[in-house]
Amino acid sequence: MIKITSILFTFLMLIVHQVKADEGMWIPLFLKKYNIEEMQKKGFKLTAEDIYSINQASMKDAVMIFGGGCTAELISDNGLILTNHHCGFSSIQSHSSLEHDYLTDGFWAMNRNEELPNEKLTVTFLVKMEDVTETVLNGVSDDIDESDREILIEKNIEKIKAIASEGNDYKVVVKPFFYGNQYFLFVQKVYKDVRLVGAPPSSIGKFGGDTDNWMWPRHTGDFSLFRIYADKNNEPAEYSEDNVPYKPLKHFPISVKGVKKGDFTMVFGYPGSTEEYLTSYAVDMIQNKINPHRINIRKNIIDILSSDMNSNPQIRIQYASKYAGIANYWKKWMGENRGLEILNAVERKKNNEIELEKWINSDKNRSAKYGNLLPEFKDLYEKYTPYFLAEEYFYEAIWRMESMRFGARIASFVKTGDKISKTDIEKLKLFADNFYKDYNINTDKKLFSSLLKLYINNVDSQFQPEILNAFSILNHFNFSNDEIVDLYADYYFNKTFWLKEKEFNDFIEKYSYGSEDLLKITETPGYNFYYDFVNVYYTKIKPFSEKYATQIDQKSRLYMKLLMEADTSKIFYPDANSTLRIAYGQVDTYEPRDGVKYQYYTTLSGVMEKDNPEIYDYDVPVRLRELYKQKDFGTYAENGEMHVCFIASNHTTGGNSGSPVINADGELIGVNFDRNWEGTMSDIMYNPDQCRNITLDIRYVLFLIDKFAGATHLIEEMTIVK
Repeated sequence: MIKITSILFTFLMLIVHQVKADEGMWIPLFLKKYNIEEMQKKGFKLTAEDIYSINQASMKDAVMIFGGGCTAELISDNGLILTNHHCGFSSIQSHSSLEHDYLTDGFWAMNRNEELPNEKLTVTFLVKMEDVTETVLNGVSDDIDESDREILIEKNIEKIKAIASEGNDYKVVVKPFFYGNQYFLFVQKVYKDVRLVGAPPSSIGKFGGDTDNWMWPRHTGDFSLFRIYADKNNEPAEYSEDNVPYKPLKHFPISVKGVKKGDFTMVFGYPGSTEEYLTSYAVDMIQNKINPHRINIRKNIIDILSSDMNSNPQIRIQYASKYAGIANYWKKWMGENRGLEILNAVERKKNNEIELEKWINSDKNRSAKYGNLLPEFKDLYEKYTPYFLAEEYFYEAIWRMESMRFGARIASFVKTGDKISKTDIEKLKLFADNFYKDYNINTDKKLFSSLLKLYINNVDSQFQPEILNAFSILNHFNFSNDEIVDLYADYYFNKTFWLKEKEFNDFIEKYSYGSEDLLKITETPGYNFYYDFVNVYYTKIKPFSEKYATQIDQKSRLYMKLLMEADTSKIFYPDANSTLRIAYGQVDTYEPRDGVKYQYYTTLSGVMEKDNPEIYDYDVPVRLRELYKQKDFGTYAENGEMHVCFIASNHTTGGNSGSPVINADGELIGVNFDRNWEGTMSDIMYNPDQCRNITLDIRYVLFLIDKFAGATHLIEEMTIVK
C-alpha cells in the first residue's frame, strides 16, 4: 500500500506541476460549484448568477458567436456589437472595391441608413445549456459494441433535441465533452440580419500585419462594429428594410478606468478547439510530423500572395481576406512548435505516462481495464500518421487551389445531368460572379504549380492521382521534375475554360442542356484533376484517416476516465469545442527569454515608433498622426498617454477572438484578439509563465470611434463608467 501511494503521489505531482490557477476554460453552468470562490479571491466582485443565469438577465445574454468562428459582445441597448477587425474582415472586404476601399480607408456609418447588410452573417446567442449526460448515455454500458453505442447515443440525442425544439424556432445542439464521457445540450437563438456599422482602416485594425501577428508588444486596433436587427417583435428575421435594432436583455457597461498589474480579468467567449489531454504519441505526431509540413505549405502560399498583392491594388483587395486566414495559423503553428520544444512537451508527457503505467499495473482491476491502453495508442498513431499527413496535404495544398473550389461546383452541376434546370444555371452563374470577383487566374496558376509540387514531392505514391500518371505517360514526362509541373499547369489553365470569366459566361449563356455541353466540361483538365484528386481522397485517404481517428477518439474516452480516476481531487476542465466558456486570470507581465521583461501595456507612442509610410501594414493614417502630435486623446488617456493594448493570464484560443475582457465589476475593459507567440502551445500544454492573452484596451476603441472617426453618435448610445 505504501508503494502504491508513493507512485500515485509522484504521478499526481507531475500533473499538478503543469496546472496553475489561471489555466482552464470553464463551463459557466458550473461556476458556482467549482470556480466562483477562487474568482472572488482573485478580486471578482459579482456572483456566478451575474455571469450565467436562465432566470434573469446575465452576461451570457450579452455574448454571442459571431459568424462561424469568433465572439462578439453587446455594448448598447440598440443592438450595437463589438468584435475584432479580423473577425469582421471578410464582411468589410466584401463591401470593398477600388472605388470604395473600406479595407484601406475604413468605414463609418454616420446614421442607421448607412449601415451595410451582410449576406449569411449571423450571430448566435445561448438561451440555456444543460448537462444531459445521463439521458444521452441511457442504456450505454462499458461492454457495448462501439457501433451499437453510437447508434444508441444518436437516438438518445435526437430525442433530447426534439423535446428541446418543440414549439420554438431555437437551434438545438448536443455536444460531447471529455471525448464522450459527458454531454451538454445547448439551446441557441440565431439572428440573421447583422449590419456593418464601423471599422477602422486596416492600417489601424491590422496594424503590424503578419509581422506583429501573435506577438507582444502589440499596437493593433483590432476591432469592428456591427448592429443586430430584428423584426418588430425583437425576434430573428431575414434582412428587411422594415427590421429594427435588436433590444437586448443585457449589454456591457464600458469602463474607462483602465487596468493595472494584478487586476482581475475574465474572458467570456466561444473558444474553438484545444487538445490538453493528448498522449505523448499525439504531441510527437503534431510537433514533429505534421506541423513542419503545414508551416512549409502555407509559407509557399504566403510568398506567392504577398508578391501578387504588393504588385497590384486590385489583387490586394481580392486576396486580403484569404491571405489573412492563411497567414494566421502559419505563424501560430511556428509558435506552437517553439513553445512545445521549450516545454520539452513530448518528454514530459512520456514521463507522466511512465508513472501512470506504474499506477495502473499496481492494481489487477486497473491493469485489466487500462493495461493495454498506452501501447494501443502507440500502435494507432504509427498507423494514423501517414494518412493524416496525406489528408493535410489534400486540404492544405490541393484544396487551397482556387480552381478546386470552382471544380467542386462544376462537378455538382455535371452530376445533375439531364435534370439541369434554369434554376441550376442561375445558381451556377451567381456562384461564378462571386468567384470571379475575388479571383486572379495568374495568382491561382502560381499557387497551383507550387502546391502541386509540394504534394508530389511529400505525399506517398499510393496517394498520387491517376491523372498525373496518365499525363506523364502520354507526354513522356516525369512529375518529379518541377519544370514538368509548370508545363502541366500551362496545359491545365489553358484548357480549363471555366477559369476564364469571359469564356465561362459565353458558354453558360449559350448552354443548350445537351450532352455536348456537358462533354465540354468533363473534358477539361480542371474537371478531371478535381475528380481524380477527390477520388483519391475519398477512396485511399479519408476512410483510413477516419478509421484511425475514430479508434483514437474511442481510446481517448477511456484515457480521460483513467486520468480522472487517477486524480479524484483535481477539477478537470473540458477541451474547447466552440461552446461558451469562462477564462479568468490577472493583468500580468512576462519574461520571454533571458534578460527581457515585457511591460503589461502598450501606448500610441509605440504605434508612432513603428510608423512607416513605405509599408502598407505600418502606414499610420494622417489623422491619427495629427491626434498624436496634438495629444488630443479626449477623456481616454491615462496620465497623458493613450493606452493601446494590454496582456493578462487568461487561457484563450481561436474562437476567443472578439471576446469581451471584463473587470472585477463586470464592466468591459477590452476586446480579446490574440495570444503571445511564446504562449501559442497552450492549445496542447499550458505554460503559466509564458501564456498571455492580448487585449485591445477599450479606451483606444472609444478614442478611435470618437476622436479619429468622429462617430460620436455611437459613443452616446453606450453606457460609459468613469
